[in-house]
Amino acid sequence: MVRYTLVALMLSSAAYAADGKEDTCMYQGQVIKAIQDARLDKVKAKDLEEYLLASEPTWPENYNAAILHFAPVVYGAKKRDLKKIDLGAQVEQQCLDNWDQIQEMQKSASN
Repeated sequence: MVRYTLVALMLSSAAYAADGKEDTCMYQGQVIKAIQDARLDKVKAKDLEEYLLASEPTWPENYNAAILHFAPVVYGAKKRDLKKIDLGAQVEQQCLDNWDQIQEMQKSASN
């Protein structure tokens, strides 16, 4: 499941690269963790964005766009699998580990 997030990371990190590698990855991890928690709390996918924004998240506002990128990954997973992992920590680490590759993919995509 987490390997599919690399695509979401690539799609969503372009707008956040100015924040720097550590901040970008941390905020993306926070977003996906919040989505995971909402899913486990039985928040319906159609209500997710409103639910998360109403919670006054601590990530910068421009990261709200990542909700739409990450939601299908989280909502496509089985709840029993989501209970066993910290998806936010995994995505943050994956982002850090693959930062250079993600940047290269974005450069190629924009050319």
